[in-house]
Amino acid sequence: MAGPKVKFTVEVAEGSPQQQFLVQVHPEWAPLGAQRFLQLVECGYFTESRFHRVVEGFMVQFGLAADPAVYKVWGTQPIKDDEVKASNTRGKMSFAMRGPDTRSCQVFVNFGNNDSLDDQGFSPFAEVIEGMEVVDKFYGGYGDYPPRGTGPEPDRIKAEGLAYVKNFPKLSYIVKAEVI
Repeated sequence: MAGPKVKFTVEVAEGSPQQQFLVQVHPEWAPLGAQRFLQLVECGYFTESRFHRVVEGFMVQFGLAADPAVYKVWGTQPIKDDEVKASNTRGKMSFAMRGPDTRSCQVFVNFGNNDSLDDQGFSPFAEVIEGMEVVDKFYGGYGDYPPRGTGPEPDRIKAEGLAYVKNFPKLSYIVKAEVI
């Protein structure tokens, strides 16, 4: 049974009108991931978070808090892995991870069919049900983080927050995320 919906209000380009996309959370796919995601939404964690890693044809990643103190609360509390019950296809959302039981606060949206991630343990917990065309427009000119691209370095976002990401003014970002 599907869970709540989350509405993201985003700024795709600096000074552009705000746009929205809608996510359906699926606790039946990944209960721990769904629960953590909703906790992050409900506490305002994603406010001003940048879409800091945009890899064309693959995925867009977000979830490094604008405030380093907020990241320290959530980014240092990993959750256990969920069994993979849904595939990483276009529009599905999963937590990023560095290995077993390391999911914390970074999330990605699949741009395409990335079912190769299923065998690696990336368990989708939600899907974009409206506004995927908005997600497709997120600024990707910086690409991946170094050395594979010129995007912001995750460790610096964790340590410096908005002060650092201001050096990447074209990044799309979350104005707010809310359970509806």
